[in-house]
Amino acid sequence: MNELREKKHPAPGMIISLDNRIYKIEACVKVTVKKGLPFIKTKLMDLLSYEEKEKNFKVDQKIFEVKPERHRLEYLYRKENKYYFMDIDTVDVIPLADEIPERVIRYLKLGVILTASLYQGSVFAIELPSFLELGVVKIEDLDASDIMSSSNRMAVLETGAKVIVPIFIEVGDVIQVETKDNSFVRRL
Repeated sequence: MNELREKKHPAPGMIISLDNRIYKIEACVKVTVKKGLPFIKTKLMDLLSYEEKEKNFKVDQKIFEVKPERHRLEYLYRKENKYYFMDIDTVDVIPLADEIPERVIRYLKLGVILTASLYQGSVFAIELPSFLELGVVKIEDLDASDIMSSSNRMAVLETGAKVIVPIFIEVGDVIQVETKDNSFVRRL
């Protein structure tokens, strides 16, 4: 069940509702000044777009903590501009469109299981598994500005994601990719 609880002070790790968006408090510190009232400086991460921003709160300002529902979803298919998932617990098919950021879309393939956080029936955060195994479908040369070393090149994966890989990776190889930073881990 979704909950919205009033809290007095922000704390790291807390998920809050602010300006019709859902944020995770990454860091916070109480700031006292010689003249004026103390305040709490926070670093927030928008859980849908993963954009970070800073926000100051008055010490007595009310904030609202969100307790989201978490669902495990399995990717099924795409039709037009919607992505269809099956809720693993309820076996309901759930269509999503605007809720899915590009950083997630580039890794979607049949059977990928991700975690979605919902609040008031809307998805506000999607978490991919930390690592995925994907096939290499194309190898591209790197632009001169992108070359990290002469032993790397760009691989296009079966989902359309692009990852810099070592020169020994070939079309048809299956590689493990870290989804958080879009990096090559190893060849399988």
